[in-house]
Amino acid sequence: MRQFVAYANADAVSRKVVPYLLDVQSDLIETVGSRVVVPLVTVERAGGVIGRLMPCLDVGERRVVMDTAQIMGIPVRMLGKRAADLSHERHAILAAIDLLTHGI
Repeated sequence: MRQFVAYANADAVSRKVVPYLLDVQSDLIETVGSRVVVPLVTVERAGGVIGRLMPCLDVGERRVVMDTAQIMGIPVRMLGKRAADLSHERHAILAAIDLLTHGI
């Protein structure tokens, strides 16, 4: 699994609200059966975007919001097909995580 790759949400129930999951776990850390992800939600579901904390990203033709405050560890089985490599958004992604965890 690669850091900064968005995957389709394989869970049919939560997929309606969270269509994608962004893998933010370092490639250097391989845990058995789980990954740290940030939900990617539709702009409509975000309920308001908080600037740097919730950057807007494009997954294919779909505009989504990084719901950074909902960062979580999940079983790998919840990751569906690879949807997009967002490594070109590395700075925005890390800035959002930094703001969440360090307030900077």
